[in-house]
Amino acid sequence: MNNLQSKLRSIEEKFLELESLIIDPKVIADMPRWQKYQREHAELESIVTAFREYKSTCKSIDDDHEMIANLDSGDEELREFLTSELTMLKEKRDQFEKDLPILLLPKDPNDSRSVIMEIRGGVGGEESALFAGDLFRMYSRYAERKGWKVEILDSNATEIGVFKEISFAVDGDGAFSRLKFESGTHRVQRIPVTESGGRIHTSAVTVAVLPEVEDVEVEINPAEIRIDTYRASGAGGQYVNKTESAIRITHIPTGIVVQCQDEKSQRKNKERAMSVLRARLYDLARQKQSDEISTTRKNQIGSGDRSERIRTYNFPQSRVTDHRIGLTLHKLDSILNGELDELIDALITDDRSKQLSEVS
Repeated sequence: MNNLQSKLRSIEEKFLELESLIIDPKVIADMPRWQKYQREHAELESIVTAFREYKSTCKSIDDDHEMIANLDSGDEELREFLTSELTMLKEKRDQFEKDLPILLLPKDPNDSRSVIMEIRGGVGGEESALFAGDLFRMYSRYAERKGWKVEILDSNATEIGVFKEISFAVDGDGAFSRLKFESGTHRVQRIPVTESGGRIHTSAVTVAVLPEVEDVEVEINPAEIRIDTYRASGAGGQYVNKTESAIRITHIPTGIVVQCQDEKSQRKNKERAMSVLRARLYDLARQKQSDEISTTRKNQIGSGDRSERIRTYNFPQSRVTDHRIGLTLHKLDSILNGELDELIDALITDDRSKQLSEVS
């Protein structure tokens, strides 16, 4: 704890230095510099606040010990009160000592971003496509619970109206910080509606989670992309687009192809397709950087290894198992209805534990 306190004292000193800088008239006159200091100050505030509360709690413990040591034998009522207070303060101190190392962990710079999610049916044919639709509804309902907005960017439906693949944006503060754990292969075990013999089939769906990035963060050379237009597909009748408003963009150096279709606007489709392309290129660069920084954390979230099975949804047993952390929950219906917090909270706790282990 001494090493930790030394780090926290250094952070508090930095915080106080920034506090004086952001009220300095000379710094205020230099807006970019002021904004930089203001941002750094805000990032340290939660750590410093917790550290100060921890120090205050430790001081109260020392004060109570001293008061108890100096009590007369007849002050039993006060002794009882102080002893009870000491128990509460020590519990509070112990909790701070668990939480403070977590606050010192490096923040994922993408955590506050919105995301682009891509769901693709894999092994299992039509049943896999049906489950891709189930997962899309699950994430849509989870986003609704969080107050996030979901917008479909592109989809490829089968003849019976289920998704072979679908990409969509989830806009909301902190969406990536929670949904990044969903990246990987999701396996489903159930009896398909087309199965007359009642046999359980196993199918797989892949999910990719990409942080949405701004234009300035990824430079795309116009000479390195090819843009094609085509008619948006639909279910027929009024849903068929009569104009070539759909957009397909090919990034020639990497071979990445993205497409987006919206009946109303070719311009909007192009903007959205470029947004997806930027996210894919950013994710590619992020994966490369992650591999260079750490090859030991095989289960690192967002490492790009999407062939790895991360979760199984077993319908006959109403069971969901996350294989990364060995967690099994017998509440499949609730989870598919968007109640994902218990799973995601457990994954966040596990990820923090691994980071703390690496730091120590």
